[in-house]
Amino acid sequence: MFKKLILFFSFLLIGFLAIAQQIPPKPTTLVNDYTVTLSRAQVDALEKKLVAFNDSTSTQIAVVIVRTVDGSDINDYGQKLGRAWGIGTKGKNNGILVLVAVGDRKISIQTGYGAEGAVPDIITHQIINNDITPRFKEGDYYGGLDAGTDDLMKYMKGEYKGNKKAKADDGGGVGGFIILIIIVVVILIIIFRKRGGGGGQIYDSRGGASPFWWFLGGAMLGRSSGGWGGFSNGDGGFGGGSSDSGGSFGDSGGFGGGDFGGGGSSGSW
Repeated sequence: MFKKLILFFSFLLIGFLAIAQQIPPKPTTLVNDYTVTLSRAQVDALEKKLVAFNDSTSTQIAVVIVRTVDGSDINDYGQKLGRAWGIGTKGKNNGILVLVAVGDRKISIQTGYGAEGAVPDIITHQIINNDITPRFKEGDYYGGLDAGTDDLMKYMKGEYKGNKKAKADDGGGVGGFIILIIIVVVILIIIFRKRGGGGGQIYDSRGGASPFWWFLGGAMLGRSSGGWGGFSNGDGGFGGGSSDSGGSFGDSGGFGGGDFGGGGSSGSW
């Protein structure tokens, strides 16, 4: 019985890890709206401004708009996204990510190691509260992002301060995972305490797995392979709402391999 439980929890762990690690593919643009919240002209205007800033300073400010982060901590997910994409210049780590989850009504500004000196947490908090969320409350998403990125450029221009420090632990979702494991354990205890009947068995009398457990594991893995709901464009893919404003950013090398260390803040509207 112990080996059967170990096997079951191994499948469970694989499913949760696959879901937690789902990150959209690295794009070739700095502005990526997976929800079509902005018009094409607005995306192009933001992209042009941020590409020009990247070309003149090597500082990469990325704007990402998703529908939801599915209950995850938006700061934690922003860090993982920034690292996975490599926003910023390698060595300088001067990337900044502005992540908006419109369905959750949440926003996060995450800074790379090298941007933390020029744009500390108190500044990102002020930009969110003063520049962005007041406009978001009025439905002016472009105005909020335009004003917010203007201030980020003002603070970052010509400054690459802040020494690289030890990476923060990526275990932001561990607490939720432990709670889920406890719930599953309680359910299993209840099932196996029942006398008679095969509903609580992981394996049937012939040694095969019970259809219930295959269904549970398959459902979790299927959710992961189908894409995270926060980034889905309704057609099962990531990039339907993304814009390509000429490819100048991608043609010049794209994201440069920057790293993130947990700097930044978040807010809601």
